[in-house]
Amino acid sequence: MPTSTRPTPHPTLRRATPAVAALAALTLSACGGGSSADDGSGEITIEHALGTAQIEEDPERVVALGQGSAETAIALGVTPVGMQEYPWGADDSGYLPWIHEAVQENGDEPPELFTGGDEMDVEAIVDLEPDVILAPWTGIDQEQYDVLSDIAPTVAYKEEPWTVTWDGQIKTVAKALGKEDQAEGLIEDIEAQFEEASRPEWEDITYSYTYTDGPGTLGVFYPSEQRAAMVDKLGLTPDPVTESEQLKEYDVEGTDSAMIGLENADMLSDSDLIFTFYSDAETRKEIESQDLYQSIPAVERGALVAPEDPALVTASSMINPLTVPWVLERYVPMIEEAVAEHEQD
Repeated sequence: MPTSTRPTPHPTLRRATPAVAALAALTLSACGGGSSADDGSGEITIEHALGTAQIEEDPERVVALGQGSAETAIALGVTPVGMQEYPWGADDSGYLPWIHEAVQENGDEPPELFTGGDEMDVEAIVDLEPDVILAPWTGIDQEQYDVLSDIAPTVAYKEEPWTVTWDGQIKTVAKALGKEDQAEGLIEDIEAQFEEASRPEWEDITYSYTYTDGPGTLGVFYPSEQRAAMVDKLGLTPDPVTESEQLKEYDVEGTDSAMIGLENADMLSDSDLIFTFYSDAETRKEIESQDLYQSIPAVERGALVAPEDPALVTASSMINPLTVPWVLERYVPMIEEAVAEHEQD
């Protein structure tokens, strides 16, 4: 369980040591070899930052790493045979609740869960015999990718680790699964849900989306980051400071955010609302007890949207076909309360 309010529970895969690579190679040998693809008309080709994935048309056995890809695959009618586990945010079934609900509704077998992060279970991935590994929203590096791509064609991020637009992820996953023609339908449906939930009167309300990494720290997400993009879709306006060159001086590579430090809390003085999240009540108390944090006007007047529930924190950090309807019914009332506090000032 996270002990701080870091940008997101973004576990990174363990660097592929020679022992891990050897394990993958030996297991693949026992299975009769890897899945190297021949160039041809029956393949899907996706270029990305770490290489090129050549996928056999209409892959059936899908493994999902990182965040968001499993949900999009399920929405496209392909329940993964395996996915990285997320114990923080999971319900009693061991799955994130929106995934559990969707798989049950479809009547499919739930994906096999395997350990990711620093203890990625390579052998478990090999045993799943995937046709494709989806990893467009992950932090895998070149060495890790090389191991994974020896198991099956692997689709990594287009440019930077842990940086992908929500609609870009949908398009990438849909293309990898041979369902590119369905991507726009999913995107349009999500846009329609946001449009229905948005409030025109919120357009003149500015916000910043912050995070902390322990006492004395303060980070700000750029509007392009998915959880900030979700707020934007609901009709609020990013505080201009979140798009300024001043903020970019504190850029944290691979997070779509800037760590400005609590000493620069006054940079957020013009934000009408502050969005953030906490890993638990104890962390919230620790962060909110800081005088400089309380000096942020929106925080001082209680115009704060700050979920603590692990499932809601996780879901509100991702825009995909399964999280959006799950989040909106829980998130919009919280925003309404924060707006009311702002308007009372």
